[in-house]
Amino acid sequence: MSGLTRVVSVTIGPEPGPRLDKALARAVPEAEAISRTRLAKLIPAGAVTLNGAVLTDPKAKVVEGDVVTITVEESAEVETVAEDIPLDIIHEDEDLIVVNKPAGMVVHPAPGSPSGTLVNALLHHFGGKLSGVGGEKRPGIVHRIDKDTSGLLVVAKSDRAHHGLAAQFADHSMEREYLALCHGAPDGADPRLRGVKGVSFEGSTVKITTQLARHKTDRQRQAVLFTGGRHAVTRVRVVEAHGPVSLVSCRLETGRTHQIRVHMSHAGHALIGDQTYGGRRRVSAKVPGAEKLNAFPRQALHAATLGFVHPVTKEFLSFEAPLPDDFRDLLAALT
Repeated sequence: MSGLTRVVSVTIGPEPGPRLDKALARAVPEAEAISRTRLAKLIPAGAVTLNGAVLTDPKAKVVEGDVVTITVEESAEVETVAEDIPLDIIHEDEDLIVVNKPAGMVVHPAPGSPSGTLVNALLHHFGGKLSGVGGEKRPGIVHRIDKDTSGLLVVAKSDRAHHGLAAQFADHSMEREYLALCHGAPDGADPRLRGVKGVSFEGSTVKITTQLARHKTDRQRQAVLFTGGRHAVTRVRVVEAHGPVSLVSCRLETGRTHQIRVHMSHAGHALIGDQTYGGRRRVSAKVPGAEKLNAFPRQALHAATLGFVHPVTKEFLSFEAPLPDDFRDLLAALT
């Protein structure tokens, strides 16, 4: 430990729940990098106070408007280590690598997940044969996908590739298509959907246009706005309809945190398995495959297609990744 400390103050939002630990997990901003696991240790250690009184019971009750302070002792910087973790490599050359990331793998090390990440695996794969990004021999992460989302990522191996790929993400010229299983079927003939603010139609494609920003009271979520925040556009098309569940194609014009998940929820078509944005929504037991659908442990979302101009050769590259086994099993259960 470095001996340095910082004090984080958070205001408990509405409907905080019955326990201190769960209320703090929602209220602490993601930027503070205090994981739920870390909070679980800080509370009994006496690092959390309310109005000067130390709270050591994770089950202590707090109410909306309470200002809670957390004293965090900073850990010394830990060098990211190479780890021998298998990778599904779709393409690799001198400047970049395209990987099919499995669900459950975090992209970049963070306080709550310092190891077992894609970056740890890439460092081992490169074995020191890395030209470097930003003056350091490290992979250049130009975009991320959620831990529990599977699919394609491109990572820069050199500064020249990093700058070129980042520019394509910035000007929205990179092609990205996701496949998802959602509740219902986004259909322009649905009068309910036509009444949802931010939803428009391009033939059979549903276009969702909003602003996105971090939720005011639950810092682990994103929220739809129409003023402020960051511009976000998702285009959705039904690929296969299976009664109350549909396989949909989602194309990103922008790439915001949780964009597809929050947009689909806003439209009333939350993703199967999405506990954050789907709430407790369930498929009727009468539907074929309902048991598997309702028990699916992650959002049913897969980054299936990735296309971009190679930043060095200027050749257009396009890649596809097949659906992972758990996703295919869901589709098979439906049919």
